[in-house]
Amino acid sequence: MANKLINQMGLPKSISNIFTARNIITAKDALSHTEFELMELLDVGKEEVTSAMAHVSEVVCPPCQTALLLLEQRVRNETSAGHLPSRLKGLDEALCGGIPFGVLTELVGPAGIGKTQFCLKLSLLASLPATCGGLDGRVIYIDVESKFRSKRLIEIGINSFPEIFLKKGMAQEMAGRILILRPTSLSEFAESLHQIKVSLLQQQVKLLIIDSMAALVLGEHDCGTSRQQALGWHVSFIKSLAEFSRIPVVLTNQVRSHIGDESRMYSFQAQSRSIIKDNPATYDSHLVAALGINWAHAVTIRLVLEARSGQRFIKLAKSPISPPLAFPFKITSSGVVLLDDDGIEMKGSEINTIHCQGLSLSSLAVDSSEYVLCTKNT
Repeated sequence: MANKLINQMGLPKSISNIFTARNIITAKDALSHTEFELMELLDVGKEEVTSAMAHVSEVVCPPCQTALLLLEQRVRNETSAGHLPSRLKGLDEALCGGIPFGVLTELVGPAGIGKTQFCLKLSLLASLPATCGGLDGRVIYIDVESKFRSKRLIEIGINSFPEIFLKKGMAQEMAGRILILRPTSLSEFAESLHQIKVSLLQQQVKLLIIDSMAALVLGEHDCGTSRQQALGWHVSFIKSLAEFSRIPVVLTNQVRSHIGDESRMYSFQAQSRSIIKDNPATYDSHLVAALGINWAHAVTIRLVLEARSGQRFIKLAKSPISPPLAFPFKITSSGVVLLDDDGIEMKGSEINTIHCQGLSLSSLAVDSSEYVLCTKNT
């Protein structure tokens, strides 16, 4: 608004022409001077200058708004922007409808906790007909770690939507709407992104999933600096894809161990070294999201999948419209299912700390790629 032209602000033509003649073209030019300076430059009286500047200020300055009005606008914008319902009632309510369009949503957690299961269910929901609550579109699924299982996808579909998947040929049709890409390097991934940008409009793509982003970056870059540089371009391009296409983009992220209190992610949350030294109990080992703080800032929604005392939880750790909440869940033949729709509000370092307690490696494996075999035998 500062660059708005003076002659387009509705000032009297006589005073507008004087501004233009003195090379005061924009609102910024006018507001950079005091009233006394303008009186001298324009050679007009104080009353005329005061009236003109009041009008210019009124035009270019945004109106005052209450916090309630801003909140109502935010809710309207979120509603109109669109969402992909996850069919997890409590989570969808917290997100005002589900996975939002046009931004990045991240799933982070230890191996086997259920990230891919969540992605498979979202793939089905995006491909379902609109009459069944789906987006009636195609899905691009970038399967970096080769964890995608067609049999598991169809099993989730049959158990979640039997009225559709038990019809002759419908399972094949739904699975045929999901395009799988398996890049083996960052360069191949970059090529895939450029191809995807064209496909988003031509093929009616309604969901993009990248499972997992961390596997690509961590597999090629050991150094933190080079890793962040490589990640920077890719995350910027992916964000532009989300904004350009206005579709939900879901990415999975791995975890890494850390010694120290990195769950306090920001400088103002960090304890001093002297405090940690004096109190060794605060210097513990825990899991944190991989890819670093710059990546964390790039995603709009962060869902943390973790296990505490044998119970799995989905934590809504980052959202512009919801407080941090945790929902207990389990994995069944129909995919991820919440055990309670009333989220548990979290505070402090618990928001970012990731737990993996009480689930053995064997049970984790059963719930991921080997889950199909187990359910088929029961």
